[in-house]
Amino acid sequence: MKATIRCTRPISRVDERLFSSFIEHMGRAVYTGIYEPGHPTADEAGFRQDVADLIRPLQLSHIRYPGGNFLSGYRWQDGIGPKERRPVRPELAWFAIEPNEVGTDEFLQWCERVGVQPMLGVNLGTGTPQDAADLLEYVNGALPTHYADLRRKNGHEAPYGVKLWCLGNEMDGPWQICMKTAEEYGRIACETAKMLKWLDPTVELVACGSSFRDMPSFGSWEKTVLRHCYPYIDYISLHQYYTNEDGDIPSFLARSLEMEDSIREIAALCDEAKAEQHGDHDVALSFDEWNVWYHFRVSGKDPEKWTVARPIEEEDYDDVDPLVTGAMMNTLLRNADRVKIACLAQLVNVIAPIMTEPGGRAWVQTIYEPFRCASVYGRGVSLAPEVEVESYDCAIRKAVPYLDCAAVQGDDGSLNLFLVNRSADEPIEAALSLNRGYAAASLQTLRGTALAALPCTFSPASAAFTLPPRSWSMLRLN
Repeated sequence: MKATIRCTRPISRVDERLFSSFIEHMGRAVYTGIYEPGHPTADEAGFRQDVADLIRPLQLSHIRYPGGNFLSGYRWQDGIGPKERRPVRPELAWFAIEPNEVGTDEFLQWCERVGVQPMLGVNLGTGTPQDAADLLEYVNGALPTHYADLRRKNGHEAPYGVKLWCLGNEMDGPWQICMKTAEEYGRIACETAKMLKWLDPTVELVACGSSFRDMPSFGSWEKTVLRHCYPYIDYISLHQYYTNEDGDIPSFLARSLEMEDSIREIAALCDEAKAEQHGDHDVALSFDEWNVWYHFRVSGKDPEKWTVARPIEEEDYDDVDPLVTGAMMNTLLRNADRVKIACLAQLVNVIAPIMTEPGGRAWVQTIYEPFRCASVYGRGVSLAPEVEVESYDCAIRKAVPYLDCAAVQGDDGSLNLFLVNRSADEPIEAALSLNRGYAAASLQTLRGTALAALPCTFSPASAAFTLPPRSWSMLRLN
């Protein structure tokens, strides 16, 4: 199979926040994930340094915290102050015990050490707008006021300066603690946003979109929320996870095209809200949960409830999953003009690229390298790829291109392409047409579990290379 690729038209500068992730108080993401006092690598605060050493190469911009479904029942005041005085709570989102050993201060200080920015959420399930404002005062307050003084008393004199805040999580989901209708959520999100911006005008706010595209509320939810919140918000969220429980790999590999449809549909609703309200700003998209998520359900395992660090949703990713996550990352890059924030969900143990053993080793899964390569080499200006290649039909879609591609022009002059060959048995002989001079080209391919260097024929006018069947690849031109 042959393919030709041209990349000339710029789409947008890629926002570095596109390369973000997510830590929720869910399963073993926190306890025995990032945090395990007594582990041989634990620092003085109890956080695992072997895990931090695997996180840093991802060059994450932000990490979203503390949820997720956990957020809708979380009392942030439980997680501050002396640990011996913190309450232990039943956690209703994931049927676990929450010891509150890790809270706001611990997480924010861990972010400082790891070198990432935090993206904090406020509880709009059981919480109130005042609870949210109190948290913002605690985190960012500079005045001599109650919660700012409490932060100082708890050992952090300077404000943390957190700029990115989520107004709740998946509030249209029946699984959510204190689920809301679009009208109910729109009103509380609007009033919360007003209070947060009055308290700190520099913050940026993300309103909840519908939980995923197949929800009955998808689209109508966003229209209602935007009608209430447009003047006060900066982003609206999208979430999407893809599954392959029926083993239909051709359809599984086509799912990223649905992701692209979702982005365009919600972006259009944001434009519509701006026009209807004669607005003066654009509401961008925050795709703050995305990944492959299904292996755990197929396994049929159901760990004991009401335990600390209940080991749920621990995916064992195979050699097809990184192709889907790679194509989803490509989708985000191709839509960099509308999507400004994206969080691979999650980061450690729970549907995650990084796994740990309690008291033991930490390692990476197959989805780690495609995300790392995109994060390291996908910064600059996204270019619209023009791809000529054969297509196939599958159960969910017609005319699926065998080759999925994203391209980014780096600030150093490099050109970086991220490529997925969806074909089960045919390699793709690809040629990239060049409109400027490059000195050299290199090709790395993931097929199975490890990156390998492959040959690439290079000339001033083109680069020719072969993509193995069912593979993810990165082509770099310097």
